[in-house]
Amino acid sequence: MPRIVMKFGGTSVADLDRIHNVARHVKREVDAGHQVAVVVSAMAGKTNELVNWVQSMPKVAGAGASFFDAREYDAIVASGEQVTSGLLAIALQSMGVDARSWQGWQIPVKTDNAHGAARILDIDGSELIKRFETGQVAVVAGFQGVGPDNRLATLGRGGSDTSAVAIAAAVKADRCDIYTDVDGVYTTDPRVEPKARRMKKIAFEEMLEMASLGAKVLQVRSVELAMVHKVRTFVRSSFDDPDGPEMNNFENPPGTLICDEEEIVEQEVVTGIAYAKDEAQISLRRLSDRPGVSAAIFGPLADAHINVDMIVQNISEDGSRTDMTFTVPSGDAEKALAVLSGQKDAIGYDVVQSESGLAKVSVIGIGMRSHTGVAASAFKALAEKSINIKAITTSEIKISILIDGAYAELAVRTLHSVYGLDKT
Repeated sequence: MPRIVMKFGGTSVADLDRIHNVARHVKREVDAGHQVAVVVSAMAGKTNELVNWVQSMPKVAGAGASFFDAREYDAIVASGEQVTSGLLAIALQSMGVDARSWQGWQIPVKTDNAHGAARILDIDGSELIKRFETGQVAVVAGFQGVGPDNRLATLGRGGSDTSAVAIAAAVKADRCDIYTDVDGVYTTDPRVEPKARRMKKIAFEEMLEMASLGAKVLQVRSVELAMVHKVRTFVRSSFDDPDGPEMNNFENPPGTLICDEEEIVEQEVVTGIAYAKDEAQISLRRLSDRPGVSAAIFGPLADAHINVDMIVQNISEDGSRTDMTFTVPSGDAEKALAVLSGQKDAIGYDVVQSESGLAKVSVIGIGMRSHTGVAASAFKALAEKSINIKAITTSEIKISILIDGAYAELAVRTLHSVYGLDKT
């Protein structure tokens, strides 16, 4: 009997009517003879409301600072998914489906002790499998688990995607369906390029790059887990008619399949264009070119939880001095500059320069491994549009280009066209 995990995000369960619509999707799969687990997020806006309560409580109580215990943060914020899972179980029961809600600690989903951003260590899927065999649907509260301290731990924003893929791996599901407010993964953001096409299939590695480089369809950690455990994952729309004739195609339902590269027969050279706005560039000028300098720069930034992305180093002609340039999210720029200022003596730079309001545009495709001229095509196309490139980084399957933020959408449309992604 096929076994599937279905995940529904916040917009899909935003109110009681939408929860009922989700129940119809679940009932369709049950009626088709499938064993089903459902993972749900909190209702749209609820997590933000709970986080705001947590952040406001110390001030209301008269504290001088907005400090709060991360363990209590988790206890409060995790309640949003608990409400949704219970409501969906009731909806299914009202439709004649045997269903029961599950919290992370009941399965259990075991995590590390990093409250607020915990990582899953292990899931025992044996009890869920027993319930499957009796015909019961498990409705699981996503985003949450239990830490070594035996307290609730949450997986970070977007963590329900990770919960779903991890549970699919634990119960050896045939596939994991991620239902969201879009109907699949597109070659780029359709709001920027109306000619963007929905892809039928995309490889795990390509999706991982797209998720990490700006595409907001899936949480990066969920794609990592799917790739490691080879969980075939469909991105689907919860707003499709649950009773539509195409919805019962088990092997190829509407949406985009994220799968192993071997499943994709005709691999495009370039699969998609991703972009991220609000990047900041920081340059350290005239550093001593000696062992340990890079560690002195990036170690303290890592300790401050600042995510560093593109890194470019230029060495002087005589090899004695070097410039180090890298990017961080614009929101972390001031924090990064403060960290570097405090480490100036240890690093030994002459001056630090920064620029915000930049954008990173990335060209992604597994086919780039075996084709030449991909980068040259990008550089030529951007030059013809008078778009200046500030930094470039590459890997086997991606090229990332840093440009002025004002040109981000033009660059996306230009690259989307130059690689033929706007053609059917």
